[in-house]
Amino acid sequence: MSIKNWAVDDRPREKLLNRGPSALTDAELLAIFLRTGTHGKSAVDLARELLINFGSLKALLNADKLRFCQANGLGEAKYAQLQAVMEMARRHFKEALQRGDVLSSPDITRAYLSAQLGGYSYEVFACLFLDNRHRVIQLTELFRSTLDAASVYPREVAKQALHHNAAAIIFAHNHPSGDTKPSVADQLITKRLKEALALLDIRVLDHFIIGDGEPFSFAEHGLI
Repeated sequence: MSIKNWAVDDRPREKLLNRGPSALTDAELLAIFLRTGTHGKSAVDLARELLINFGSLKALLNADKLRFCQANGLGEAKYAQLQAVMEMARRHFKEALQRGDVLSSPDITRAYLSAQLGGYSYEVFACLFLDNRHRVIQLTELFRSTLDAASVYPREVAKQALHHNAAAIIFAHNHPSGDTKPSVADQLITKRLKEALALLDIRVLDHFIIGDGEPFSFAEHGLI
């Protein structure tokens, strides 16, 4: 059945307008993005099929151009549209952080770090440098590829912190597997960096691991 024949309250767009985006399922949100379905399928039906084929909404959003464009109901126009939307989201969060909202709105910090690091197929370690009022100075990606205690250099982190005249730092890195549970190496890296930066009177406020779902916070789990 075409969506236009559904009860008004069940239509994704009307549901979003009346109840807000959080009330929608992944398939309903994706259906609004798709706008139309294919022959014999509504946009919601197509969205459900795509989510099954890709495995998750995150996997679809992070798919490379070739795989995305080959999927039924998608293509280059939709790929370009999606990339534009995601880049606008990144810039929105970046602007919010630049206004000094790090501590007053920790959810924005999480969302921004997720937007910046969540799409990589390899590990990336980044530092969010803050001034003495905890306003954002710069987000810098310092290390890439497989991360362990030997591949993250305290000297380089300290060098960048001094360059930016940072008073505090928030670390973040992604787990491409999606599992946000910290490894022994993650905890060792954090401990080594915190000890090295303490010698420079630079505080480590948190370390986030980005994966599927809510980012893991070292501070909230008593690991900082």
